Amino acid sequence: MTAGGIATRVSAARVLDAVLHRGHSLKATLSAALPALPDPRDRAMVEAIVFTALRQRARLDAALFQWLPKPLSARDSELRALLHAGFAQQVLGMPDHAVIAATVDAARALGRPHQAALVNALLRRSQREGLPDAVGDDAWPPWLAQRIRSDWPAQAEAIFAASAEEAPMWLRVHARATTRDGYLGRLHEGGIGADTDPDLADAIRLRTALPVQQLPGFEDGIASVQDGAAQRVADALAPKPCARVLDACAAPGGKSAHLAERDPSLRITALDVDARRVRRMQDTFTRLKLAIDARTADAAQPDGWWDGTPFDAILVDAPCSATGIVRRQPDVLLHRREADLASLAAMQAKLLDATWAMLAAGGTLLYATCSILREENSAQVDAFLARTPGAALDPLDASFGHDTGFGHQRLPGERGMDGFFYARLTRA
Repeated sequence: MTAGGIATRVSAARVLDAVLHRGHSLKATLSAALPALPDPRDRAMVEAIVFTALRQRARLDAALFQWLPKPLSARDSELRALLHAGFAQQVLGMPDHAVIAATVDAARALGRPHQAALVNALLRRSQREGLPDAVGDDAWPPWLAQRIRSDWPAQAEAIFAASAEEAPMWLRVHARATTRDGYLGRLHEGGIGADTDPDLADAIRLRTALPVQQLPGFEDGIASVQDGAAQRVADALAPKPCARVLDACAAPGGKSAHLAERDPSLRITALDVDARRVRRMQDTFTRLKLAIDARTADAAQPDGWWDGTPFDAILVDAPCSATGIVRRQPDVLLHRREADLASLAAMQAKLLDATWAMLAAGGTLLYATCSILREENSAQVDAFLARTPGAALDPLDASFGHDTGFGHQRLPGERGMDGFFYARLTRA
């Protein structure tokens, strides 16, 4: 077994241990771990193992519960994470002999040679019997599963199932650099399978995810990675030419970039409270050759940065529970707490009130989240309209998802997209 094969399993186990047992962020932990692996194929393998283990966590936990004679102790958290990594490789369809050999060797590399036989026995049992099934909401905190069932009784099981699947890779084609169909032809010429959606003018969905370095023209800004649901924001906001536009919670910058790609006459200000995220936004805008004013500022406190000139269009893609993108951020189900919802809802309301004060008469504000909870979405818009004279809901069409009466909701997996909420508000 090569050192690289063992190193990838060790790395995956350590990432999973940090996320599952120590409360660390998946994104931050991966960002720290992956640079230690020089081969991009090893980095891709670690990501695939970790995401699969987290998405399938309920099944993997069920296997350990049924097959271990007694539960592992807290001292064995790293071993438990390694077993999750081993099972995840089998879910991914990797060759069993390689999975078992590399994971057993990883146990030794982690300083657990006395437990190598246990790892071998459990992986061989999984090979023979397959992993046990799990109820759709087993991976969800009970309070959150109940919220989903209450908000979406007819769709709850589909939501749980879709959230456990791998998310497809969507691309956004730079509308001023090429056409969507032209770029689709380039992908097909390169042997890359891809499809379009009739409601997404600039979007392409890959049949198999690829490293961005393999995408033609990526470094030249011809294409970017962005889910189809997020791309619909540009359609919903639809600012007029030369409009003054505010993207109030802009990082990582994809929605601002999409607007500017479609119409370079727009005067866009993109805000975020985190200076590091703003720097990454600026790098994205530079790659795409877009003139967007990216600033470190808090949209909820305009006195510190606003010049007093109203905006014609405002996007509030508000911080939220991220329950619509669990398949992309599976650690949401580990870290989200019921108490978080009240503080998130208060922040959303504060952002709505603060940005509304900066909207010009006749202007449009689009409130959006990647949540599927009514408390953060339709109920938030209902309450805003009730307390805000002159505010009106401007209906969107059915292509934006389910009509909630106070905005439209796309649910996870529908037409291959993430869960996303849109409510377009106009000022009399």
